[in-house]
Amino acid sequence: MAQLMEDKVFMAFSTHAAIVILKMMLMGPMTAYFRVTRGSFANEEDVARKSAEEKKKLLRSHPDVERVQRCHRNDLENIVPFMMVGLLYALTGPELSVALLHFRVFTASRLLHTVAYIGKLPQPSRGLSYLVGVVVTFSMAYSVLSSALLL
Repeated sequence: MAQLMEDKVFMAFSTHAAIVILKMMLMGPMTAYFRVTRGSFANEEDVARKSAEEKKKLLRSHPDVERVQRCHRNDLENIVPFMMVGLLYALTGPELSVALLHFRVFTASRLLHTVAYIGKLPQPSRGLSYLVGVVVTFSMAYSVLSSALLL
């Protein structure tokens, strides 16, 4: 493990992995914020202390809450594969400059995706940022498979 902590590629991966994981984790509190500010709750116990009439108003969906939840779900669908593939990629010993390019582009794409999604930016901003992240993950997966097939 000590050797890994000295590997610049692994440290770069660890840094970018931590950034995107923290970004993904912040989507939960962001959902809670939107629920409270938009008065949109999903569970009966969330509004248990309210009157029957208030409960009817609060137990509903809201487009902004659903938007944050879709963004969070998209993170789960993209960051988890990045973590797995990125770790394998880092362990194959790629060139530091190429690895940094992969990690930085993926991190930037996920941050831009969130800004585009939550900020309701016009397409193709969200679609392109999503696609860039997917391409980066596929590129790393291709590199891992190419390295493994050479053994």
